Amino acid sequence: MSTAARPSLAAASRELTGKAVARLRRDGILPAVLYGHGVESANVSVDAHEFELLRRRAGPNTLVDLAVDGKKSKPVLVHGVQVHPVTRRPLHVDLFLVRMTEEMTVDVPLVPVGTAPAVEIGGGTLLHVTESVKVRALPDHLPQSIEYPIESLADFDAVIRVSELAFPADATLLTDGDEIVAKVLPPRVEVEEAPVAAVEGEEAAEGEAAAEGEGAAQTAESGESGGEGSSEG
Repeated sequence: MSTAARPSLAAASRELTGKAVARLRRDGILPAVLYGHGVESANVSVDAHEFELLRRRAGPNTLVDLAVDGKKSKPVLVHGVQVHPVTRRPLHVDLFLVRMTEEMTVDVPLVPVGTAPAVEIGGGTLLHVTESVKVRALPDHLPQSIEYPIESLADFDAVIRVSELAFPADATLLTDGDEIVAKVLPPRVEVEEAPVAAVEGEEAAEGEAAAEGEGAAQTAESGESGGEGSSEG
């Protein structure tokens, strides 16, 4: 990505730290930390609204030109965003200052495209076993995502592995090529159970039949005993 095409963001040096940064957030200012290899980390702040707009149009590995206190901009990566557990609004940002001649290792998300026959025809469920891979490349060659077709998933035995993905020539894949990326799970077969009322009715009927059988046996035994007594008399 050329310098002209990079998104930009303005930052200001920040003195407030700790619990005092809550005051900044109320004023629409987002606290951040700028750091990198061989440089001292610095507390800065950015406009919360501008940062939200940036996140919407930039991918996870997009280089951003950051200008602190109006000085010459430098390329950074949004390395980490702490968000509120309920509102999901950013609370703090880590900005990593990159060196354009130094390769970086990042996680690149995998995006399936197309339709899997085992899903469309077989009624299965697509399972994303691996959702991202580790890639090493120069900062301006970092891929934002890697798409892969899923038309080869024709049955429930078919799988797509990392080695089958298409990667940019200027990036090095670090994830094991044998790892499974996606497969289709067969539909669950539900075993129909007899209604409880029907089961209880069958059990009751069996119980009555057993009781009748026992009663008949007792009657027969009584009759036999009576016959024996008259014979002896």
